[in-house]
Amino acid sequence: MGSLTACRPRLVAAAALALALPAFAATPALADVSGFYKGKTITGIIGYPPGGGYDLYMRVLSHHMGRHIPGNPNIVPRNMPGAGSLVSANYIYNTAPKDGSVIGAFASSTLFSVKLGETRGKFEIDKFTWLGNLDQTVGTCTVWHTSGIKSFDELMTREAIFGASGPTAVNSTHARGFNALFGTRIKVINGYPSSTSALLAMKRGEVQGGCGFALSSLKATRAQEWASGDLRVIIQTGYEKNDKELKGVPHIYDYAKSEADKQVMHLIYGTHILGRPISAPPNLPADRARALRDAFNAMVKDPKFLAEADKLKLPIEPWTGEKVDEVIRQFAAYPKDVYARTIKILEVGDVVNVKLKTVEGKVTAVKKTNLTVAGADGKAVKLKVHAKQTRATIGGKKASATDIKVGMSCAFEYFGAGDLAPKATCK
Repeated sequence: MGSLTACRPRLVAAAALALALPAFAATPALADVSGFYKGKTITGIIGYPPGGGYDLYMRVLSHHMGRHIPGNPNIVPRNMPGAGSLVSANYIYNTAPKDGSVIGAFASSTLFSVKLGETRGKFEIDKFTWLGNLDQTVGTCTVWHTSGIKSFDELMTREAIFGASGPTAVNSTHARGFNALFGTRIKVINGYPSSTSALLAMKRGEVQGGCGFALSSLKATRAQEWASGDLRVIIQTGYEKNDKELKGVPHIYDYAKSEADKQVMHLIYGTHILGRPISAPPNLPADRARALRDAFNAMVKDPKFLAEADKLKLPIEPWTGEKVDEVIRQFAAYPKDVYARTIKILEVGDVVNVKLKTVEGKVTAVKKTNLTVAGADGKAVKLKVHAKQTRATIGGKKASATDIKVGMSCAFEYFGAGDLAPKATCK
């Protein structure tokens, strides 16, 4: 991977090879795996909150992969958000049982963040058990239609505020990379828990745009906003340019000033080709690792799986686990000086976090996780709570946010209208 041009044929060849996924004959070892999995439940860790692309892909996988595993275990999704999916990556690598009962999905940008200087990542990128990759993602950066921003070039001459989840997350690193490489004037506000929350902040006018919106997510979970033109794509990121669905939208490599810039850009943006990788912890028993990989390979050819993915407008361009291993090794083999320059470019500096709003008053309506609160000024405020993402106390005692009832007097810290409240204190 000495240069973008040099490595492109190998990665394109990888995509072609993935179309011919191997079929493995049953062996006594795999037959024995059914004894472990029969009656078991596999946990499917999702590195982001509900509602985004990773969440949707893992939930579709959970409906289908189990029947291709000997013993037919159930797969139950579990959201574990935090630090742009770094929390889930650390959990899968260090804490999750290494017996084949846990699999997960987290961002490729998080995977490579360790080699790019992230000290909170407690894993080695080539030691995960990779089961496969569901899609070779095209990334985008977008703005809301009321932002006044019509093109990427405008960001060279005017300041814009973009929302991000955290300094290591792709929605932060991509924007900061633009500033260093192209001279854009993007101010990144961190702390939004998900792309959904960042999008709500765009709609409220708190931020003007954001990166990290995969094309697959625009088609599946943001289809209405994208089709209407309210959510505007101003730049493509990732490995390949998409002239079919993003016609007229420039690609980051159009702005490269040198071959050296392309190498750095490939590390920051090119890893997006590992769009929806599915992993398991390291050091799994070999027969269970083989069974999980075989099940993934069988699932991505399963008509029922493909039909559900198509219904939800989720692109499926799979790679085998072996191919994921190979591509990760290629990226990891980049020269040290390229990594050093990339680390310099992505230096975080001062982190600016979103300032939470506050409201205190009586809860007047509860509909599942959606609450309405009558503030001291009499105005109704709508917000959301979450059993795991909202720290709640009721009467001075720790409680679940789902225990909040109509009539309670509460103080909430929340991101904005209709958005998550990370803290609730009720009487």
